[in-house]
Amino acid sequence: MSSDRIEVISVSSRRDRKRFFDFPWQHYRNDPNWVPPLRLNQLELLNYRKHPFYLTAEIQTFYALRDGRVVGRIAAIIDRAHNTYYDERRGMFGFFESVNDSRVSEALFDSAIAWLRERGQTAIRGPANPSQNYEWGLLIEGFDQPPTFMMTYNPPYYGNLIDEYGFDKAQDLYSFWGHVGMLEQLDHTLAFVSGEATRRFKISVRPLDPKRFVQDINAFLHIYNSALPGQWGFVPLSTEELKHIAAGLKYLIVPNLTTFAEIDGKPIGAVFGLLDYNPLVKKINGRLFPFGFLRLLLGRKRLKRIRLVSTNVVPEYQRWGIGLVLLQRLVADALRWGIDEGEFSWVLESNHLSRKSLERGGAKRTHTFRIYDKSL
Repeated sequence: MSSDRIEVISVSSRRDRKRFFDFPWQHYRNDPNWVPPLRLNQLELLNYRKHPFYLTAEIQTFYALRDGRVVGRIAAIIDRAHNTYYDERRGMFGFFESVNDSRVSEALFDSAIAWLRERGQTAIRGPANPSQNYEWGLLIEGFDQPPTFMMTYNPPYYGNLIDEYGFDKAQDLYSFWGHVGMLEQLDHTLAFVSGEATRRFKISVRPLDPKRFVQDINAFLHIYNSALPGQWGFVPLSTEELKHIAAGLKYLIVPNLTTFAEIDGKPIGAVFGLLDYNPLVKKINGRLFPFGFLRLLLGRKRLKRIRLVSTNVVPEYQRWGIGLVLLQRLVADALRWGIDEGEFSWVLESNHLSRKSLERGGAKRTHTFRIYDKSL
């Protein structure tokens, strides 16, 4: 006999972890646009395997059962780096999945919030998987195509479940689509700005150098943490975290799809492009081993879409068109690779400068992701 009773389990055992981890494969089995996460990476982000984010953070995962079947999951997260930076006591929620039943989502949020309250948190934000430096935001527009590499995806009804619980919009994030030929067709004003910036500051540009990978990654960390403090939600990325991310991506990064801008040999800006590996990730079902990683490397030459993950310039050179200088160097190599389209993601709705630059260059907004807040 069926029951409507919903039980929320606080993950503690290996069996619990497996139930929590495996739920998306069951939940999305009939959704052609869903792309599984890279399993090893997901285990680390959940703190089921070691990850440097959790040197200063804490997480508790929960899953919901009905009639013995998993029907939802959620993580409650305390990001102490965030709370120290903003001098607040704000917990996060993330890794949220649920069937289309508000009773299930309500039980999950109740459990996550109770855990955060017990630890002194007075507000909650999310979804963060597990923070804004990783996967961030709930998809609310753009459900008609698969996500690009390391971007979130979810069913359309998730927004209703979160709204019904009493969350409010905190900020939207956008993805912009563009064709590589756009940079060759920039209007005269933008082209002039880029050329003038190059001449004015005697900028030199180059791709990432694999022979000095560690030095270039450290330079990127400095640029990233210098460029973004004024942006909503920013939390500095730690050296340990960046090293861990870089180690995971080292063999997936195509050096010529990156650019550093330098003045007198000092890096002042960087753009990182990543091939959209998701079509291959789907084929290997998120498993890198024993042969999945090899299939990613052997198959990447056929990939024709790039995700521009980060375009950052140190504050003293912002608003001079350095971002355009960075992209113009990259586009020639992208064309040689065979790239024909790119996604700029994500861009904060409050980042008016980046949004206007992309729109003036002809980029089309294709996806919207939302961050939610709620007082406890």
